[in-house]
Amino acid sequence: MKSKITEAKNKHKEMIEQVNEELKHIPRGDESQNLLRGYYQPLRLNSLGKKAKPNITKEDILLESIEAVKKDYPEYIPQYDTKFFMVKNK
Repeated sequence: MKSKITEAKNKHKEMIEQVNEELKHIPRGDESQNLLRGYYQPLRLNSLGKKAKPNITKEDILLESIEAVKKDYPEYIPQYDTKFFMVKNK
């Protein structure tokens, strides 16, 4: 039987791997584009953790991250894989 610590470490590792895979669909770029990636990573990890709100999707986190970037860069046009992130137009 695995210890709870080992299980928690494995879960955390799986979460990091998942987020890193998702980040492959948000390309690096200029300062604002890299800021999007910088917001997305911790927000997405939190959304996958023990205390996460239910039913939060990667698209929800992407939209939240885009909104955060647009506070500093109002003209920002985000770049991301639209086939991977199925964002509904508002």
